[in-house]
Amino acid sequence: MASIDFVTLEVADPEAAARFYADAFGLDPSQVRLRASDAPTTGFRGFTLSLVVSQPGNVDALFRAALDAGATPLKPAAKSLWGYGGVVRAPDGTIWQIATSAKKDTGLAGREVDEIVLLLGVEDVKASRQFYVERGLTVGKSFGGKYVEFATGPGTVKLSLYKRRALAKVAGVPADGTGSHRLVISGTTGPFSDPDGFVWEAAAATG
Repeated sequence: MASIDFVTLEVADPEAAARFYADAFGLDPSQVRLRASDAPTTGFRGFTLSLVVSQPGNVDALFRAALDAGATPLKPAAKSLWGYGGVVRAPDGTIWQIATSAKKDTGLAGREVDEIVLLLGVEDVKASRQFYVERGLTVGKSFGGKYVEFATGPGTVKLSLYKRRALAKVAGVPADGTGSHRLVISGTTGPFSDPDGFVWEAAAATG
């Protein structure tokens, strides 16, 4: 099954970014990596990363830790029809959603992350879906031209496609943006660039 092994965020200061992600989320560097880049970028970079957790208390714990580590709140953690979640922007500019589908806590709150999801904001969901299917990814869920979720193996970063403007709205930012996505995706497929300019590399070439 084609999948994402890890993503690499291109940041101005990798050491500072590494401290933030360790302090805020305790992320496993095998899934989210960092590399130095000064590529020009403005506004919305066209993607978000989501931390999916088991209960609202974990959302709150991660949200507070992110703010304490220097993140900017974009949407406060709150209840919604689908569950509970909030959005922050890391100091390096990456937008993170922290969310759970659970409505109530079932245990002590912690910062355990169950799943990392990369949501790509694309102009044409159906065309991008077909592009990825032709490169070996398997569709797990699909809602017409609005949203696609690809099936991935355990321990890998999940990939989803969303309309760019809709994703920006979810993130709480304007949809406009130019320049580099500041993101490189590494997996069992690639290398290539998708129709929206997201760059994939072969995992063996960067791991």
